[in-house]
Amino acid sequence: MKRWVLHMDMDAFFASVEQFTRPTIRDRAVLVGGLGPRGTVAGASYRAREYGARSAMPMSEARRRCPVAVVLPPRFRLYQAVSKQVFEIVRQASEHVEQVSVDEAFLEPDALAGASAGTVQEFASRLRTAVLRQVGVTASVGAGSGKQLAKIASGLAKPDGARIVPPEQEEELLSGLPVRKLWGIGPITESKLHRIGVRTIGDLAALQLGDVISLLGQAHGVELHRLARGIDEHPVAERGEAKQVSAETTFDIDITDPVKLTSEVTGMAEAAHRRLVASGRAARTVTVKARDSTFATSSRAETLPTATSDFPALAAAARRLAPVAAPPGTPVRLVGVSYSGLAAWEQESLFGNPADGQSPSGAAETQASATAPQVSHDPETGAPHARRWQAGDDVHHAEWGHGWVQGSGIGRVTVRFETARTGRGPTRTFAVDDPALSPANPLASLGW
Repeated sequence: MKRWVLHMDMDAFFASVEQFTRPTIRDRAVLVGGLGPRGTVAGASYRAREYGARSAMPMSEARRRCPVAVVLPPRFRLYQAVSKQVFEIVRQASEHVEQVSVDEAFLEPDALAGASAGTVQEFASRLRTAVLRQVGVTASVGAGSGKQLAKIASGLAKPDGARIVPPEQEEELLSGLPVRKLWGIGPITESKLHRIGVRTIGDLAALQLGDVISLLGQAHGVELHRLARGIDEHPVAERGEAKQVSAETTFDIDITDPVKLTSEVTGMAEAAHRRLVASGRAARTVTVKARDSTFATSSRAETLPTATSDFPALAAAARRLAPVAAPPGTPVRLVGVSYSGLAAWEQESLFGNPADGQSPSGAAETQASATAPQVSHDPETGAPHARRWQAGDDVHHAEWGHGWVQGSGIGRVTVRFETARTGRGPTRTFAVDDPALSPANPLASLGW
């Protein structure tokens, strides 16, 4: 009986949730991430991507490329709440679900076993419509005979579309794609394949299995050769919650230069950070692993005071650990960075640093139930003064209700009062210490 696996991926999820809950920016370019000079992009709307901005890019670079963008701090608590709604719908639609991250999952509905491509198309349409109507954000869906093909198809369907690949079209679709599109092919494997003239998935599929094994090893070679030929029997099964996220790379030539090693560790820290962000979590412990030319492996870890998703803080810890895990002069053939001690929320600022002038401790997240203005103190005199509102803060006003800060300065703060349910709302300006204005729960922006 023919198998159908679907991959559902929310479209520019973080930015889409911001646009949904803040109607004024629904047609604008939006960047989500740290607002300070060392901030990182957590999410970019499709309009922002047209300018060349993308996730994991330094925010300074993204703002240079897309100067018209609205820049907002992440609200992970809100994204997790919306994600929960989405996947309740998904689990009602399919008996077999494998949630990969906060915004994507594989499905294998029993009802689609042996179904026609047209029936699968109708199923995907109903699912996407249900998510849009009941939650308010869009999703793209891909479908094929296995997980690999379904994920490729959903990427081709973006944004807000569906791509169903029937068996007779699989070879044609796969053959022309870059070999890097296959799972398990990173820069090192890609380099090895390019050296023998293999640049597309079709090129890899055309090789003799023995040649692939000679180049890539038994297990890796067999797996990639099967995937290249569209053979994918990986089951769709719910995953247990990951205890860590990680990234590692093996070098063609051992590295002995400390500067080069530090650069590679930073790259792995960034790759692991992307996975951390996708999971919607923060980490407390950073571990660096190094394997030398004798295949001896060492690792060193550093535990931070609180869980964080701030890339500069995590990368700095990884760089501190690199010379300890691999002392200068050690010929290193593999390095990896992992984050553990994962939490669904964090106490430090998201994608930024208080020293950058951003809100400390993610106030809108961890102080969400506060009902009075926060008070900070002058660093020189110690005298209390009113809270310094930041762009993107969720606020509540005794008369106007829920809103978000559009800007503040010189003793004034401008607030746009709107939620996902109100449509575009009015703006009002207040004194920063107006007693009627207080921090608010980000979930209130959903208009529940």
